[in-house]
Amino acid sequence: MPQYYEDKPEGGACSGLKEDLGLCLLQSDCVIQEGKSPRECLKEGYCKALKYSFFECKRSTLDTRARFRGRKGY
Repeated sequence: MPQYYEDKPEGGACSGLKEDLGLCLLQSDCVIQEGKSPRECLKEGYCKALKYSFFECKRSTLDTRARFRGRKGY
């Protein structure tokens, strides 16, 4: 779930997705119960939807067509 704050400064492109992906990984059972690092849990396939959305957002920042269509993500 995206978390919005009124007084939060803008962190740049895809910062909302990046923060949500980090929170998803930190709150996953892989990190909490098994004690693994978030990087290991990401490689095992946790939070796949946010990982894909973050990838698409980062890719759209490099795409020249994004000037017309706008960046993906939030």
